[in-house]
This record gives sequence, structure tokens and C-alpha cells, in this order.
Amino acid sequence: MGGVRARNESAWLLPNDGTRTHHALRENMRTFADGDEVDVVIVGCGAGGATLLQRLARAGLRVVALDAGPFWDPDRDWVSDEAGSHHLYWTEPRVITGDDPVPLGSNNSGRGVGGSMVHYAGFTPRFHPSDFRTRILDGVGADWPIRYCDLRPYYRDLEEELPVAGERWPWGDPHGYPHRPHPVGGNGEVFLRGARKLGITAKVGPVAIANGRFGNRPHCIYRGFCLQGCKVNAKASPLITHIPDALARGAEVRADSMVTSIEVDQRTGRAKGVRYVRDGRPHFQRAAMVAVAGYSIETPRLLLNSASSRFPDGLCNDFDQVGRYLMVQGAPQTAGRFDAEVRMYKAPPPEVSSEEFYETDPAKPYKRGFSLQTVSPLPITWAEHVAAQGHWGRVLRDYMRDYVHWSCLGALCEFLPQPGNRVTLAQETDGYGLPVARFSYSQCDNDRLLMRAAQAVMENLLRAAGAGEVITIDRYAHLVGGARMAADERHGVVDADCRTFAVPNLYITDGSVLPTQGSANPALTIMAVAARAADHMAGGAR
Repeated sequence: MGGVRARNESAWLLPNDGTRTHHALRENMRTFADGDEVDVVIVGCGAGGATLLQRLARAGLRVVALDAGPFWDPDRDWVSDEAGSHHLYWTEPRVITGDDPVPLGSNNSGRGVGGSMVHYAGFTPRFHPSDFRTRILDGVGADWPIRYCDLRPYYRDLEEELPVAGERWPWGDPHGYPHRPHPVGGNGEVFLRGARKLGITAKVGPVAIANGRFGNRPHCIYRGFCLQGCKVNAKASPLITHIPDALARGAEVRADSMVTSIEVDQRTGRAKGVRYVRDGRPHFQRAAMVAVAGYSIETPRLLLNSASSRFPDGLCNDFDQVGRYLMVQGAPQTAGRFDAEVRMYKAPPPEVSSEEFYETDPAKPYKRGFSLQTVSPLPITWAEHVAAQGHWGRVLRDYMRDYVHWSCLGALCEFLPQPGNRVTLAQETDGYGLPVARFSYSQCDNDRLLMRAAQAVMENLLRAAGAGEVITIDRYAHLVGGARMAADERHGVVDADCRTFAVPNLYITDGSVLPTQGSANPALTIMAVAARAADHMAGGAR
């Protein structure tokens, strides 16, 4: 633990008096003037932006992060209520289209400092080595310009800093976790029982939820509101895992600051800083380097809205790569009804999981695969699940009264990157007068086969565990791609170090740079990629 504290003191900087926020650290943080040329200005303060901020501040750089949303206070802003937590999502207008349009909101976007990790489920698996070489191994997707081994040390460091609890992981690159797994709740018991009967290997974890006291962060109390914002600070999010240390090291977080464009010097071709709006007034922050971490919709949108005479089709878009290859994961959920009470909400939502179906199986008619995990929809989300089956009125009320008898599993299916799945600019504008994002998405045949295969496995598993009725709802989860990493500018937007090909001092350090997405939740990989980019940026600055 001493080694963790030496490189990230956030858990020890949180208060130890029953409150959740170190207010003095925020009130007394270092601040910069717009006219100051900081070393780095970061756009967005979620998984990628906050990790980058903390790493660069630790390296001694003068760095400021701008975020369009607020600087959350868990005591004041987070509630144990589904409907009362919608302010955590990015709900600004967007246009969705395509053959299979993707709803945007609670399961793939975030607003404010901490980003979507404020309300993610806390599940933090690593990508597999094969995820970085899907084209050469399986003939689909794209090969990364880096390999798994390039991220391994960053995975390990971040698992200790969050920290992550779980059983030893046998899939991908087998590894252990710094904290023991959490005790298994009713939903996890159902998963383990069904998996044993079918011969499927299942493990507990990995979740970025403290199992025991960690610094001044308390143990998880299994209250069931991980997807709303953890009021006890047991679940990791950058707001509590990396921002306090960044502030203590001289970084500034400038919340409620909507970045509208990136300015590039027409003579040198280098980024000069960013234009943003705060309290209704326009500002310009000068910077020697700019890093964008707005995630897979807003990052391409910002680049496209930063068009100039040098970049008439959008910043860094000489080869029409900005906004392309945006991916979601197919995320069907299957629920089973049991005579005994399950109370699936009484544990971390993704408590037990399996990656047995993660890799390509030559015997199957599809490439790549899917992972399985417990999920625990709370009553409003459960009502959506039931209503999707066509139930309404009295029948819906009967299902709702029966809530504690249901167990729910979810899959993450690796949908393939396709150039037509992309973000462009719509005709509609937002409150700042900027064109909003238009997100077009269509599944391919491989995607559809994966969804049905995952559904079949989950239904069989629940029935093996003793479920009577079984129901499934099709969903999407997570977003990656849109400014992908590649070996050259004709196939992507950034290089192996997350530096844009077109502008030498402009970086992108969020999920938009991922060329493929695997069947794993992306948060840990986004943080690892950002931490690796920070080493490159700090070395260059020095």
C-alpha cells in the first residue's frame, strides 16, 4: 500500500470525518489565468482526462482540465434514487440514426468531473492480448499499433490505485488482483450455480470497489446504488481516485466550462489552446499542448466543429477518419424468475462474470465473442425490462411486485468496427450555437449472430440454475472509437502515443482512440491508454 500512496495519494486525501469531499483542496487549488500559457490543457475530466491530469501534475507540468459539467460533491449531489440521478448523464441534444440507432444516456455517457465512471458499475476487466491483433488473428476488426504488453504495467498500477477486488483471473493474460473478492450475493449465487451445472468457468470480480478500508475510503456497504453514484466513496471513479492527488500536485480543474473549439496556428500548424464558454462568457485558454478527452461522441464533434482554412472538413480530418469506426457493445440482458428470493441489487452489479466465450471459436459461425456478468437493474430499469416484453398495466404491476424473485445476467458482445458507423455534424444546434453530433449506427451480420449466441447461453444458464420464466431484452452498452489509433494517418487519427497525425502537439486520450473494443468494459483500458500517453507527453515536455 505504501507504493500505491507514493504514486497516488488520493485515497488518503479524502476526509476522514464522515463527509466525502476535501473541500479545502478544491477551494485552494492552484488556478491559472486564460492568458497564462499552461503546459497542457485537457478537454474533459473523465476516465482518460482525469488520469492524464493526475499523471502530468505528478510530472511537474502546469496543467488544467476543463469539463462542461459540474464538480460533483457526493454529499450534496448524489442520491439513492434512480430518477434523482439522471443529472449524472450527458443529455444534451444529439441526432441518432442508422439501421440500428443507439440510444444515448445512462449506460454510455457521463456529465461532470469523473465522467461516466461516476455512474458506471465498477467493473474493470482488462482487454485480452488478442484484442490488439484481431485482424491478423481472426481476419476482422483492426490491429492496434501497440500490443497488450505495452499496457500491462499500466493495468497493474491502476488496479492497485482504484483498487480492484476479485479472484485470480484465468482468461487473457492470467493475473491476480490486489484485493480479495467481495462476498457473493443472491444474483452471484444464481450465476455460479448455473455455471457449475453447464461446466462454465465463472469468477467473482473484478470490481473497482474497495473490499475493506482503503486510505480514508470505507468498505462497500452493498446498498445497491452503484449505477447512481456511490455516496460512501467505496466505488472508484476519477473524482475520488485521481482528482484529489492531481489538485494536491498543482493541477486545476475548471468545471462548468464548455469547450467550443481548438485553435491551431495557421503558420506553425500547432495547437495554441482552446476556446470555451463559462458563466455565459467566451474565454480562450492558451496552452503549449492540448489533450482532448471528451469521449467517443463529443471528441469527434469537437474536432469537426474546429474546422478552419487549413482543416476545412474538421480538425485532423484530412483523410476523413474523424468520427468513423465508432463502436458500441451489444449488451442483451436475460432475467430468470426463481421461487426463492434473490434480491439481486444487494451486491455490486457486476459481481460474478465469465470470459469463457471471449475469443473466436472456429466451430461457431461468427468471429470474436462475448463475456457474461451479473447485472442488477433497480426497479425503474427493471420496469423498462418488463415493459419491453409488451407487458403493461396490471401485468406490469405484478412483475414489479415480484422484483425480489428475479435474477438478471448481462452479456457484452464485441461488435466490429465499421467505417459507416460514425459521428458527423447535424443541422441542429445546441445552446452554444454549435452543430450537435449526428450518430449513425448499423449492425453487421456478425454482430447479430453474437447477440443471439449470448442470449442462448444466458437463458440456458438461468434455467440450469432453476429459473422458471426467462425473458431477454436487447440493449447496447459503452462507446469507443471515433478517433482511432493507427499506424498511419490514412487509417486513423492518432498514433501509438495518442498524438494526432495532423497536429504535433494535439493529443486524444479517451475511449475514442480504441481501434477495437473486445468484450470487456472499457474503463480500465481507457485509463491505461491515458496513463501511457501521459508518460510520452511528460517526456516530451521535459
